Amino acid sequence: MSDYVQSTNFATKDALSSGNPLKIVKGTEINTEFANIAIAVATKADLASPTFTGTPSLPTGTTGVTQSFGNSSTALATTAFVQAALAALYPVGSIYTNATSSTNPGTLLGFGTWTAFGAGRVMVGFDSGNTLFDTAEETGGSADAVTVSHTHTATSTVTDPGHVHSVQYHYGSSTSPGQPSSGENTTSMTANTASATTGVTVATSISTTGSSGTNANYQPYITVYMWKRTA
Repeated sequence: MSDYVQSTNFATKDALSSGNPLKIVKGTEINTEFANIAIAVATKADLASPTFTGTPSLPTGTTGVTQSFGNSSTALATTAFVQAALAALYPVGSIYTNATSSTNPGTLLGFGTWTAFGAGRVMVGFDSGNTLFDTAEETGGSADAVTVSHTHTATSTVTDPGHVHSVQYHYGSSTSPGQPSSGENTTSMTANTASATTGVTVATSISTTGSSGTNANYQPYITVYMWKRTA
């Protein structure tokens, strides 16, 4: 970009005396001035929708300084302002997540020191009323499902005291057992056989159900890359 530089001093010509040939403005001088003006104009940006080339710099003055973060006026914003705004969105301690890129945010955003964070864990909100969640970056929980300690009770009862069979004998006057003849006086006697049990055996077992608790304690989740800004 160049500025207009005047080649002919027309005021000096005007001061010359009449009849001085140098007082005359020549066509070549006018052409030179027009050419200088054309070059200067061609290298200037338009006021409306200008197209800049090269590396334009912010002008000096009120609009020439880097605006403070949070400035919502129509003042020009520099790249330094944009960087400061981004850094303010992610202060030290902030968490950055990305669903597809594993690139360190220091490279992606251009500022800060970042370390990988929370591998294999989900985040939960701070809760001062719960000792499990009342300290920042407190960890807990288990990937494996744990069954609360409990007991199963089973009772089996078998009642078989044994039993006997009875046999009744009838005696007639002939004193021989058997069916007495008609008219005989009879006597009856009952005898028991030997005691015996059925031999029944009862076994009781408690069945189990369910599956392994390994990696069975997860809520629905989705995997992302997480980083924490440390500086």
